[in-house]
Amino acid sequence: MSSSSEPLLHIVLYQPDIPQNTGNIGRTCVAIGAKLWLVRPLGFKLDEKHLRRAGMDYWQHLDWEAVDSLEEVQSRLSDRTWWKLTKFATRYVWDAKLESGHVLLFGSESNGLPPRILEESPNSNLKLPMREQVRSLNLASTATAVMYEAVRQMGGLPH
Repeated sequence: MSSSSEPLLHIVLYQPDIPQNTGNIGRTCVAIGAKLWLVRPLGFKLDEKHLRRAGMDYWQHLDWEAVDSLEEVQSRLSDRTWWKLTKFATRYVWDAKLESGHVLLFGSESNGLPPRILEESPNSNLKLPMREQVRSLNLASTATAVMYEAVRQMGGLPH
């Protein structure tokens, strides 16, 4: 689906595994007016039955695209600022200046983002704080926290 207005943010999920996480992230995208990009292969099917089972009854309101490679999204959004979310980053998400039109890239639940992607521009790697007792945060929770931090930095949602 494509929207006629410019999305607030571009949310890119690199090879997501869990449909419920993708569904929750998609719901947040609808809530704030972001576009969701899904980079194949996906760990689930995008047919109506699977979408409905994952609770994605709002999917018709979502501006989204599934693409075959990260390079395709990078090419199409080459003029944008990209931020990569990883627990291995040294910068916190609130240390970056998040603006309208920026791209937030998240890795899969099982593997995160490949090292080659994280090494491309380490200064664009961001993380949320967490205590050492926690291995990682849920993808949907992380994406929602980062998306709303961006909304906060932008002074709220446009009316």
